[in-house]
Amino acid sequence: MADPSTYRPSPGAIPDAPGVYRFRDARGRVVYVGKAKSLRSRVSSYFQDVANLHQRTRTMVTTAASVEWTVVQTEVEALQLEYSWIKEFDPRFNVKYRDDKSYPWLAVTVNEEFPRVMVGRGPKKKGVRYFGPYSHAWAIRETVDLLLRVFPMRSCSNGVFRRSAQIGRPCLLGYIGKCAAPCVGRVTAVEHREIVDDFCTFIAGQTNTHVRRLEKDMQAASAELEFERAARLRDDMGALKRAMEKNAVVLADGTDADVINVAEDPLEIAVQVFYVRGGRVRGQRGWVADRVDGAELPELLRRFLIQLYDGEASDGIPREVLLPQQPDDLSPLTAWLEGKRGSKVSVRVPQRGDKRTLMETVARNAKQSLALHKTKRASDFTTRSKALEEIQTALELAEAPLRIECYDVSNLQGTEVVASLVVFEDGLPRKSDYRRFVIRGGDGQNDVAAMHETITRRFKRLLDERAESTSLDLGETDEERGPALIDPDTGRPRKFAYSPGLVVVDGGPPQVAAAQRALDELGIDDVPVVGLAKRLEEVWRPSQEDPVILARTSEGLYLLQRVRDEAHRFAIAHHRNRRSKTMVESVLDDVPGLGEVRRKVLLRHFGSLKKLRAASVDEIAQLPGFGRRTAESICAALTQAQHGVEPAINMTTGEILEGTTKGPA
Repeated sequence: MADPSTYRPSPGAIPDAPGVYRFRDARGRVVYVGKAKSLRSRVSSYFQDVANLHQRTRTMVTTAASVEWTVVQTEVEALQLEYSWIKEFDPRFNVKYRDDKSYPWLAVTVNEEFPRVMVGRGPKKKGVRYFGPYSHAWAIRETVDLLLRVFPMRSCSNGVFRRSAQIGRPCLLGYIGKCAAPCVGRVTAVEHREIVDDFCTFIAGQTNTHVRRLEKDMQAASAELEFERAARLRDDMGALKRAMEKNAVVLADGTDADVINVAEDPLEIAVQVFYVRGGRVRGQRGWVADRVDGAELPELLRRFLIQLYDGEASDGIPREVLLPQQPDDLSPLTAWLEGKRGSKVSVRVPQRGDKRTLMETVARNAKQSLALHKTKRASDFTTRSKALEEIQTALELAEAPLRIECYDVSNLQGTEVVASLVVFEDGLPRKSDYRRFVIRGGDGQNDVAAMHETITRRFKRLLDERAESTSLDLGETDEERGPALIDPDTGRPRKFAYSPGLVVVDGGPPQVAAAQRALDELGIDDVPVVGLAKRLEEVWRPSQEDPVILARTSEGLYLLQRVRDEAHRFAIAHHRNRRSKTMVESVLDDVPGLGEVRRKVLLRHFGSLKKLRAASVDEIAQLPGFGRRTAESICAALTQAQHGVEPAINMTTGEILEGTTKGPA
């Protein structure tokens, strides 16, 4: 590990000009490439006290052994040179966006004498016009099959085309009217090219022109009493409309735009792009990348846009690029895009309307993409085994932690404090062993005390289970995990009978110390405890001044993070549920004739205050033990409480009278 001060440039040696810089390791390999408006300011920032640097940046500067730079004239040149070097050197500390799956394209080989339409994957080739990418190849093939009826262009392979030309007979598509059969000379190259151009303009979004033309031709044929031709044109128009329905209008102004949004966590980022042409979504694509440095979202977006549009032709760059946040260095980025497109490009953040709504849809897709990526990664047995081995090595455990328990505490300003326990066995969640805790005593806002209480209650139950098993003298030890772990009354495993191989708490040294203190008080010394801090994903051990830093690419860190996030989700869900039930009980306290038993029936049936408010009088009256008068009283109480009104109740009849606003008379 190198000391950055050993290769720090001398004062004044770094020029105060735009440029691109490279960090190299001791073997001369480029480990990081960056650009700057001012090289002096940016490069010097890497040589401050390493304690002040982001953890990933600190790793980079201590891995490097030298730094060099190249001065350029403008920020746009710096942007282009930066990406060229990233592609050339593939630095390990630069973010590299990878396709999250193989996306199919609709391609038209416009460079051939008789262009063909086909569905393909992989990198783009010169002389081929691409549309998409799309989510599913079958959806494109269905659309193409519909359109070939109206635009009968060639779709066969070169081998089939040559064979048909040799034998003088077209293939099946030529006989059924879905190919103009240029192979046998039914149309000339020029006529076939016109069909191809019409097909491309329709796919590109200029749909209304073709629909209006067919409608005009159909009416003309009908007026000339050519009813068969009119019927064929009617069917063609229907085929076009069905193809158009597959891509609903999302932007009423008919604009061309790329809508980009992201989902991120401390280790990874997922990006989704919707390609909107003519107001319709014409394609979709996704990428995932590891968070290899301390860059924030604006910088990550800037890097992504460069990668996305670097190899695009001018017609592949839209008039608008919609983002969740403004990227860094917006002016040179916009100038670079306008130079590639040859006209104005707007890069902005939508604030309202259809574009904002579509942006939220793309965000949901990005979130699902990231979750799917993590699920696929976690489902691989080899990967899970590697993760457990890495945790064992990093934490110096006697054996791999096949059972990991993670704890998290959730509260809202000290109210309704709850804790969660989630269990992962062999790297996979075991949801039947999840547990919830309602914190009973102490300061509600003290997470440390709540963590101590949770660990104490869980492991005290473990000791009680062990003691009960011993008193029953079932003949097996806990290590053998035999009958001693089985409840003799139910025949099922005891709730807290299994001892974990590792306890993980959500938090840093204070939470870890509280958990360890709880175990020490109970006399348990064979369960290791660690904490996972959110800020830098550090792993803390009891009584250790420095955390354990797992590599960014570590499967062990990924597993610990997934366990921690699941515990957080489970705690938040329990907390929200309790708050909702408390609100329901407080609202219904004053409804006459509604006791504790019937309140529980309401909670059990509807589950939340929101669902209860949405219920009708008839739905409530159908519950066992409820009449229509009681149901009306409940609905009135809920409605008036929602609008800040105290219900006035006739204590004789129980009827709801006119409400009065809460507050002093």
